[in-house]
Amino acid sequence: MRPDKDTIRRRFARAAATYDQQSVIQRRVAERLLGLLDRYPPPSPRRLLEIGCSTGILTVALARRYRGLATLYANDIVPEFEVPVREKTGDAVNLVFLPGDIETTALPADLDLVISSSTLHWLHDLPALLARLHERMTVGGILCFSLYGPENLRELRKVAGIGLDYFSVADLRKMVGSTFRVLACEEELLTVYFADPRTLLDHLRQTGVNALDPAPWTRKRLNDFIRQYRRCYGGPDGVVLTFHPVYCVAAREP
Repeated sequence: MRPDKDTIRRRFARAAATYDQQSVIQRRVAERLLGLLDRYPPPSPRRLLEIGCSTGILTVALARRYRGLATLYANDIVPEFEVPVREKTGDAVNLVFLPGDIETTALPADLDLVISSSTLHWLHDLPALLARLHERMTVGGILCFSLYGPENLRELRKVAGIGLDYFSVADLRKMVGSTFRVLACEEELLTVYFADPRTLLDHLRQTGVNALDPAPWTRKRLNDFIRQYRRCYGGPDGVVLTFHPVYCVAAREP
């Protein structure tokens, strides 16, 4: 499925009030991404770009970690996210908020670190963005990001036919390697249990991930989904949903 950017913007904007509380997987993925930066640290970054900052979960950690930053550019397709991001970071860093679709937004120059967590799978043309980032980064700069792989939300895809065309680790390594020097490319499978299929759908709505499916849910569609999902993926712990985060760190060379 080709993501609809307007749907993405609207659904994530609606989830702003519930995102921080519900984003358990996104927090875990962001923490692992920061762990990769510990293994492959950028050399004293001065200018940092975060793509898809959302409500600022990762942004505030970056502001605390890199106190020597001259500028932290925080981008998101939802302009309303500027308020919570600024509230979280305060005066800890010189924050410049860049609203808009990163695929069309003008990129700042001389970037020492570009980071993105749980965002780039929403793009239409990731290779094109990688090429643009390469042009705007300093030699030796670090690109660090996470997105989701082919097994992501696999139960949802099988029952409701909802999902994106995700990149495999092999595809991602080849894609990034054509522009950058790949330092690490890793993946994991995470499972979350929900009380029932309706609670699962509420979770997706409250984190904006329901942007995967712009079609309306009729009563019949909802009842059929609940019945089939419980039959296929229900158990003593509730119903299961799989997440497949993929992580990549790469260096910008001449």
